[in-house]
Amino acid sequence: MPRSVNHVASRARRKRLMQLSKGYYGRRKNVWTVAKNAVEKGLQYSYRDRRNKKRTFRALWIARINAGARANGMSYSVFMGKVKASGIELNRKVLADLAMNHPEAFKAIVAKVK
Repeated sequence: MPRSVNHVASRARRKRLMQLSKGYYGRRKNVWTVAKNAVEKGLQYSYRDRRNKKRTFRALWIARINAGARANGMSYSVFMGKVKASGIELNRKVLADLAMNHPEAFKAIVAKVK
């Protein structure tokens, strides 16, 4: 007697992975083994870069705060130390937005912590 193989499930598994490879170039989108490798690698990159994105944005915020603080005669490290000491509970994201888009408000914060 021939063995029973669940073709419905295996076909669905392949179909789901081929859906993920839509938009890829060349054989990466329609050849099973190439597409499987490309999708797995892409998923690894997306997992890694969801974490790296947080680092990248923090570095951007620090650069913007540093530029704003130096424009007002203070370095980043001194500014952040005084912000924490004075009890201002604004995070780097908000401070960077103020430094970039509302320089008057940022200048007021610098004046308050000096």
